[in-house]
Amino acid sequence: MQDNSLAQQFGNVIRRLRMAGGLSQEEFADLCGLHRTYIGAIERGEKTVSIATASKLAQALNLSLSQLFLQLETNWETKHNVNH
Repeated sequence: MQDNSLAQQFGNVIRRLRMAGGLSQEEFADLCGLHRTYIGAIERGEKTVSIATASKLAQALNLSLSQLFLQLETNWETKHNVNH
């Protein structure tokens, strides 16, 4: 798994969940305590996040960190047709 592809997939998951919650990037950033441009960079896969930041993102989406990572794993497996 390439880091860049993983960052892009993570960003796609964050964007999908944010939009499903009806949140703008600015509203979501405020909930996370992060800057809107940073959220945009995460969603575009331009930035990788620390565990602490991933936790903030998950909390703002009303998910546990493990639920967020499960979304990422499911998204990755679907895109790459991976079966366990």
